[in-house]
Amino acid sequence: MIKILVIEDEESVRENILDLLEAENYDTISAANGKMGLHLAFSEAPDLILCDLMMPEVDGYGVLTALREQILTATIPFIFLTARSARSDFRQGMDLGADDYLTKPFTRAELLNAIVSRLSKQATLKQYINPKNLTHETKAVSPEAQKLEMYLRHTLERRDFRQFQIYYQPIVHINSGKIIAAESLLRWQHPELGMVSPTQVIPIAESTGLIVPIGEWILRSVCKQTKLWHDAGFSFLHIAVNLSVCELIQPEFSQKIIKFLLNNNLVADRIGLELTESMIMQNVDSALQNIQKVNSLGVQIAIDDFGTGYSSLVYLKQLPVNTLKIDRYFIQNVASDPQKAAITTALIQMAHNMNLKVIAEGVETEQELEFLRTYNCDAMQGFLFSRPLPAPEFEKMLIEDKRLVGA
Repeated sequence: MIKILVIEDEESVRENILDLLEAENYDTISAANGKMGLHLAFSEAPDLILCDLMMPEVDGYGVLTALREQILTATIPFIFLTARSARSDFRQGMDLGADDYLTKPFTRAELLNAIVSRLSKQATLKQYINPKNLTHETKAVSPEAQKLEMYLRHTLERRDFRQFQIYYQPIVHINSGKIIAAESLLRWQHPELGMVSPTQVIPIAESTGLIVPIGEWILRSVCKQTKLWHDAGFSFLHIAVNLSVCELIQPEFSQKIIKFLLNNNLVADRIGLELTESMIMQNVDSALQNIQKVNSLGVQIAIDDFGTGYSSLVYLKQLPVNTLKIDRYFIQNVASDPQKAAITTALIQMAHNMNLKVIAEGVETEQELEFLRTYNCDAMQGFLFSRPLPAPEFEKMLIEDKRLVGA
C-alpha cells in the first residue's frame, strides 16, 4: 500500500486530508509540525509527502531542504500545500526541489490528481532506475563509481536535466573544408562533483539503464536545437546522436524519433544515429528492426568506431547504414604506421564500394589529414579542427564560416 506523509500544523486541515486519503485506500502518517515531519520522513520512508508551507520553527522550505540533503529521502515526491499564491513563493519551492504546489483551499479532485500524477511519474522513472536490475558484475564497481551512480540516480529521479549539457564537435568535409555536420556529446555539470567525464558517466548510465531517460532528453534537445539552426540559415547541417543498446531495443524507440521530428517540423535526414558494432551485435534482431524503421523515415545511420568491434561484413551488408566512422585508433599516426595505413585505406575503399560515406575520427595532425585527403576520405572530426563545443560556440563557428585550413 502506498504510504503518504501529511505535514500540516492546522489540525482541521490535517484531519480532512487524512480522511480523504484513507477513503482512497492510501496508508497515511501525519505530523503537526516540520520537526516531527522530518523525523517521520527519515524513519518511515513514505512514498509521497504533502507539506504545509507556513509552519512555526521548521517551515515547509526547511523540511524540503533537509529532505533533499539526505540520500534516503532526496527523491521522495514532495507537494507543497499553502495559502500563499505569489509566483516568488512558487518559484522558491520548485527551485528547492518540490514536485508540485497546491494553493489552499484546494478541491478533493485537485489533491488526488496531484498525488496520482506524481506517483505515476515516479513509477515510470523507477522502471529505468531500479537497483534490482543491476547484474552482479555491475555491482562489483569501485566506491567512486558507486558514488557517481548514486548522484546520477538522484539527478534523474528529480528530473534535474539542467545539470546536463550537449556539446557539439564539428564534422568537416575534407575537400571543401566546410562544416557539414556535428556529433552531439553529453556533458554532466554536477553542482558538487563539477564537470564529470563522459568516460565515467556513460558506462554507468548504460550498465544501469539510466541511459534511457538521458538518451530521450538528448534526442529531444538535439532535434530542437537542430531546428533552430536550420531556421537561422544553416539548413545543410546534420547532427548525429550516439545511441546505446538499451535505447535501441526499446519497443517504442522509433515512435519517439517520429514524435521529436514532428514536434520540431524537422527533416529526418538532418538527424543521424551513431551505433557501435559491438552494440548492434548484442541484440541483432531487435537492433536491425528498429534501425530499419527509423532509416525508412530518412534518419541517417552511422557505424561508430568502425574496425574495433566484432561485426561481420554479412551483418554490415544487412544494416541500412549510410556512414562508417573509422575509429581514432587507426587514424593516430596513420601516415607513419604501415599497418594502420593499410587498414585505413582498405576501410575507406570498402565503404566507398558499398556507397557509404567515411568519416575519420580523432584527427589531430596535418600529416593524418593529408593522408586521409590522399585516400579520398570524405570527412573528418578531431582536435586538429575543433574540440567539442557548447552550442553557442559551435554556432559562432557556423556564423563565421570557419573552414579547414588547406582545403
